Amino acid sequence: MTESGFQHLADFRDSSGRALNYTVIAQSADEVRHIENAPAISMAKFLVDRRQLELLPTISIYVERGNDPTTVRLLYMNEVALRIWKEMGMRATEIGMQHRPARSAILAFGMPFSE
Repeated sequence: MTESGFQHLADFRDSSGRALNYTVIAQSADEVRHIENAPAISMAKFLVDRRQLELLPTISIYVERGNDPTTVRLLYMNEVALRIWKEMGMRATEIGMQHRPARSAILAFGMPFSE
């Protein structure tokens, strides 16, 4: 647990004891219609505007197509990416956590997953 009282995602473990590094965010059709809800566009601008490009190597966001109108897009965000997303005031409908992004997800922004 951090000094602020929040737990790091790595503090959460799956049944095999592996750290749950990624939070899964669901985005609806309405959210996807707005370009600012695409992390590769809005987060890059946010980091540039705030002169925080040094965070880029610590960010990892994957994207995958959802399966219904309430979940059109899934975002897999690591802890740093999720913190920045929330700091940006963006909606984060968290639907789960997992060790790594789904194999069918593609890197959308930042650095690839590595163990």
